[in-house]
Amino acid sequence: MQLLMIWVGGMAGAWARYRLSLWIHGRAGAAFPWATLVVNLSGSFLLGMLMPFLATAHVPAALQAFIAVGVVGAFTTFSTFALDTVLLLRDGRRLRASLYVAASLVLGLLSLAAGFAAASALQ
Repeated sequence: MQLLMIWVGGMAGAWARYRLSLWIHGRAGAAFPWATLVVNLSGSFLLGMLMPFLATAHVPAALQAFIAVGVVGAFTTFSTFALDTVLLLRDGRRLRASLYVAASLVLGLLSLAAGFAAASALQ
């Protein structure tokens, strides 16, 4: 059952990532990988919000897997982050690549911490 929950959650997360990425890309353009950055930051925040709840609310393991591994795991796009970074470097845009890596790392960590703080404030 848990594997099925991960599969279904993964489909939902991948679809949400795809739709959000298209929407952002259509508005921000392709000069900087904004879509991947926004997806990674929002996914980090969401995981930070959900993990404290999932750990303390006696949520069944299958539902935890559906949410954390399936939905959020498929929604976040770290592999795409790596690809975007390599493509920026390949195109000779070292400064943009460096800014992208730094923003993804620092803001991702801050987003996760903010999610934990928001979850604590809601308890």
